[in-house]
Amino acid sequence: MATEIEIEAGGVTLRGELGDSECARAVADVLPIRVRPSVWGEEFYFEIAVAMGSDETATSLVDVGTLGYWPTGNALCVFFGRTPMSTTDRPVPASDVNIVGHVDDARRFTDVTGATEIHVRRVVTRS
Repeated sequence: MATEIEIEAGGVTLRGELGDSECARAVADVLPIRVRPSVWGEEFYFEIAVAMGSDETATSLVDVGTLGYWPTGNALCVFFGRTPMSTTDRPVPASDVNIVGHVDDARRFTDVTGATEIHVRRVVTRS
Protein backbone atom coordinates (compact mmCIF):
# COMPACT_ATOMS: atom_id res chain seq x y z
CA MET A 1 0.00 0.00 0.00
CA ALA A 2 1.39 3.42 -0.98
CA THR A 3 2.14 6.06 1.64
CA GLU A 4 1.06 9.64 0.92
CA ILE A 5 3.73 12.19 1.84
CA GLU A 6 4.56 15.88 1.81
CA ILE A 7 8.01 17.28 1.16
CA GLU A 8 8.68 20.83 2.31
CA ALA A 9 11.77 22.85 1.39
CA GLY A 10 12.28 26.61 1.44
CA GLY A 11 8.60 27.33 1.95
CA VAL A 12 7.49 25.09 -0.95
CA THR A 13 5.38 22.08 0.07
CA LEU A 14 4.68 19.34 -2.47
CA ARG A 15 2.60 16.16 -2.24
CA GLY A 16 3.75 12.77 -3.37
CA GLU A 17 3.77 9.13 -2.46
CA LEU A 18 6.07 6.31 -1.54
CA GLY A 19 5.41 3.02 -3.26
CA ASP A 20 5.04 -0.45 -1.81
CA SER A 21 8.49 -1.97 -2.38
CA GLU A 22 10.52 -3.17 0.61
CA CYS A 23 12.82 -0.16 0.22
CA ALA A 24 9.92 2.32 -0.04
CA ARG A 25 8.33 0.84 3.10
CA ALA A 26 11.69 1.17 4.92
CA VAL A 27 11.80 4.86 3.94
CA ALA A 28 8.19 5.34 5.12
CA ASP A 29 9.09 3.71 8.45
CA VAL A 30 11.68 6.42 9.26
CA LEU A 31 9.32 9.36 8.63
CA PRO A 32 9.16 12.14 9.60
CA ILE A 33 12.59 13.35 8.49
CA ARG A 34 13.85 16.90 9.03
CA VAL A 35 17.41 17.48 7.76
CA ARG A 36 19.71 19.86 5.95
CA PRO A 37 19.74 18.68 2.32
CA SER A 38 22.73 18.50 0.03
CA VAL A 39 22.17 19.78 -3.50
CA TRP A 40 23.56 18.26 -6.69
CA GLY A 41 22.32 20.28 -9.64
CA GLU A 42 18.55 20.15 -9.35
CA GLU A 43 18.46 17.25 -6.90
CA PHE A 44 18.11 17.29 -3.14
CA TYR A 45 19.65 14.35 -1.34
CA PHE A 46 20.16 13.56 2.32
CA GLU A 47 21.19 10.63 4.46
CA ILE A 48 18.40 8.71 6.15
CA ALA A 49 18.32 5.89 8.70
CA VAL A 50 17.85 3.17 6.08
CA ALA A 51 20.58 0.77 5.00
CA MET A 52 19.60 -1.30 1.97
CA GLY A 53 21.29 -2.48 -1.19
CA SER A 54 20.06 -2.16 -4.73
CA ASP A 55 16.75 -3.83 -5.48
CA GLU A 56 14.79 -4.80 -8.59
CA THR A 57 13.86 -1.14 -9.20
CA ALA A 58 17.49 0.08 -9.26
CA THR A 59 18.17 2.31 -12.26
CA SER A 60 19.88 5.45 -13.45
CA LEU A 61 16.86 6.31 -15.64
CA VAL A 62 14.78 8.69 -13.54
CA ASP A 63 12.33 11.46 -14.29
CA VAL A 64 11.64 14.83 -12.75
CA GLY A 65 9.63 14.02 -9.64
CA THR A 66 11.24 10.65 -8.97
CA LEU A 67 12.07 9.82 -5.36
CA GLY A 68 15.03 7.46 -5.22
CA TYR A 69 16.94 5.73 -2.47
CA TRP A 70 20.69 5.88 -3.17
CA PRO A 71 22.29 2.77 -1.61
CA THR A 72 25.82 4.18 -1.99
CA GLY A 73 25.05 7.04 0.39
CA ASN A 74 22.07 5.65 2.36
CA ALA A 75 20.28 8.72 1.04
CA LEU A 76 16.88 9.78 -0.19
CA CYS A 77 17.06 11.70 -3.49
CA VAL A 78 14.44 14.13 -4.78
CA PHE A 79 14.96 14.77 -8.51
CA PHE A 80 13.48 18.06 -9.74
CA GLY A 81 15.58 18.88 -12.82
CA ARG A 82 19.00 18.55 -14.42
CA THR A 83 21.92 17.10 -12.50
CA PRO A 84 25.62 17.52 -13.36
CA MET A 85 25.48 14.22 -15.30
CA SER A 86 22.46 15.27 -17.41
CA THR A 87 22.82 15.66 -21.17
CA THR A 88 19.12 16.54 -21.60
CA ASP A 89 16.51 18.10 -19.29
CA ARG A 90 16.14 14.70 -17.60
CA PRO A 91 17.91 14.17 -14.26
CA VAL A 92 20.64 11.55 -14.05
CA PRO A 93 21.69 10.18 -10.64
CA ALA A 94 25.37 9.78 -9.72
CA SER A 95 24.75 6.00 -9.72
CA ASP A 96 21.73 3.70 -9.63
CA VAL A 97 18.92 4.49 -7.20
CA ASN A 98 16.05 2.32 -6.02
CA ILE A 99 12.81 3.93 -7.16
CA VAL A 100 10.76 4.48 -4.00
CA GLY A 101 8.13 7.01 -5.10
CA HIS A 102 7.37 10.31 -6.73
CA VAL A 103 6.51 13.91 -5.89
CA ASP A 104 4.06 16.08 -7.83
CA ASP A 105 5.11 19.43 -9.40
CA ALA A 106 8.76 18.75 -8.49
CA ARG A 107 10.09 21.54 -10.72
CA ARG A 108 8.78 24.01 -8.12
CA PHE A 109 11.84 23.09 -6.03
CA THR A 110 14.08 24.85 -8.60
CA ASP A 111 13.15 28.12 -6.87
CA VAL A 112 14.42 26.91 -3.48
CA THR A 113 17.67 25.06 -4.23
CA GLY A 114 19.30 27.02 -1.40
CA ALA A 115 16.87 25.61 1.19
CA THR A 116 18.62 24.97 4.51
CA GLU A 117 16.08 22.40 5.68
CA ILE A 118 13.89 19.76 4.12
CA HIS A 119 11.01 18.04 5.89
CA VAL A 120 9.49 14.78 4.66
CA ARG A 121 6.38 13.59 6.48
CA ARG A 122 3.37 11.35 6.07
CA VAL A 123 0.13 13.01 5.08
CA VAL A 124 -2.29 12.69 7.95
CA THR A 125 -5.85 12.21 6.75
CA ARG A 126 -8.64 13.21 9.07
CA SER A 127 -11.96 11.44 8.98
